[in-house]
Amino acid sequence: MNIKKMISGLVVILFSGIVLAQNKPLITEKEAQLPPAKGELKTRGIARGPGVKVLSPDLQATVKGPFDLKIKFEPRGGNKIDPQSVKLAYLKSPMVDLTDRVKQSITDEGINLEKATIPPGEHQIKVTVKDAEGRETNAVITIMVGK
Repeated sequence: MNIKKMISGLVVILFSGIVLAQNKPLITEKEAQLPPAKGELKTRGIARGPGVKVLSPDLQATVKGPFDLKIKFEPRGGNKIDPQSVKLAYLKSPMVDLTDRVKQSITDEGINLEKATIPPGEHQIKVTVKDAEGRETNAVITIMVGK
């Protein structure tokens, strides 16, 4: 096998993987059917960790998919955001770790996931982020998706 054919084959495999990763839903139908998480998420009243602000979608409205999921991290006290600390979890029982599905969309400024697909219904996602000094913020966002 010559080197050009081998490289061409590897390029096709690489791009196929990228396309598949981009088309994978943020939340699957099967995950959406899991029972709700039990108990309450405990949060502290005073948080010095980074701020978490949802820019898109509008959390006050029912959205239709696919939609862009844009979350802005707001550093506090001049501390940088640690993008490696960012975690997303779908609040179901058992909890579903969504972090790997958005890893390519995470920066120190936030999350910019284009064309997220989520089944119709109400979905709660916990966003965890820390700054360079280890101060953590947990925020729960609720997204309503229509049919």
